[in-house]
Amino acid sequence: MKIARYYSNNDVRLDEIPKPVIGPGELLVKVKKSGICGSDVLEYYRFAKMKKLGVDNLILGHEIAGDIVEIGSGVKGLKVGDRVFVSHHVPCFDCYNCNHGHQTACNLLHNTNFDPGGFSEFVRIPNINIEKKGVFVLDDSVSYEEGVFIEPLGCVCRAQRLVNVGKGLTVLILGSGVSGILHTQLAKLRGAKKVFATDISDYRLGKISKFGADKTFHASENIPSKLLEFNDDRLADIVIVCTGAISAAKQALKCVAPGGKVLFFAVPGPGVNLEVPINDYWRNEITLTTSYGAAPEDLQESYIWILSKKIKVLELITHRFPLSQVGDAFKVVCEAKKSLKVVLEPNKE
Repeated sequence: MKIARYYSNNDVRLDEIPKPVIGPGELLVKVKKSGICGSDVLEYYRFAKMKKLGVDNLILGHEIAGDIVEIGSGVKGLKVGDRVFVSHHVPCFDCYNCNHGHQTACNLLHNTNFDPGGFSEFVRIPNINIEKKGVFVLDDSVSYEEGVFIEPLGCVCRAQRLVNVGKGLTVLILGSGVSGILHTQLAKLRGAKKVFATDISDYRLGKISKFGADKTFHASENIPSKLLEFNDDRLADIVIVCTGAISAAKQALKCVAPGGKVLFFAVPGPGVNLEVPINDYWRNEITLTTSYGAAPEDLQESYIWILSKKIKVLELITHRFPLSQVGDAFKVVCEAKKSLKVVLEPNKE
């Protein structure tokens, strides 16, 4: 079968390997659609994983939807022909972290995956991913392309639950790519009073406006001043950082209102430290927090939003490529010009 090998952002090669052979309790899924995540082009993140594994390339891809084409003995509740989304990571539900609501900090979640990766024609789904609630059968009304968004939207659902985005609050989103747009839509649905957004790209600012942002600003502007002007002389109740740029991380610290929260949905690379005005934060009871990934409950919430059509995801897809053009697909993502979600179609030429 065909797969894509990631060596670097500028070196993603088409290759062939044997189709995975499943065992008892496992599934073989034919990948119909596979989204390229922003984390797929974080070179420092990918290089660190390569170093840890002692390899010079990876087979990436975790935003997948496809068909079950083979089923191992003992698998219950699923059948050949089911259209599915499959989560690459699953928590154990038994450890200290899981029992205290931090499933995405679970050691098992950080060490599970499907085989070999979503940028391939087929993936083997291990039994653990099935047993730990990692397989979702798609309703007939949910397309494969909508299924691609279950994982990224699940991450957004988790983040907003952690900081309790809700009725009457004002939200500032730094970074207006796919994650920022999903955050905008969900914040509105959760009752946010106003959603403000920033970016360095006029194209993305235009897009996030169409998806519900009340006011947008170029990231180079004086954002605290703009908030005071357009938010009744108040900074933002919740600031969500959706870009790894250190300038955005620093900017976030200046934009949060007393009693507010700063959520780092994306972070700068390793070794980058952030100076926090801790005395001011102490006096104003400001919370700094992070969010990573999605647990099954977050994916379930995401699926329900997509099933209901209340969160629009198909309009976020700007490019589609067959797996044979994976290098071109990564180039579009990395250039980050007039693009949002780029989707690979591994079984389409």
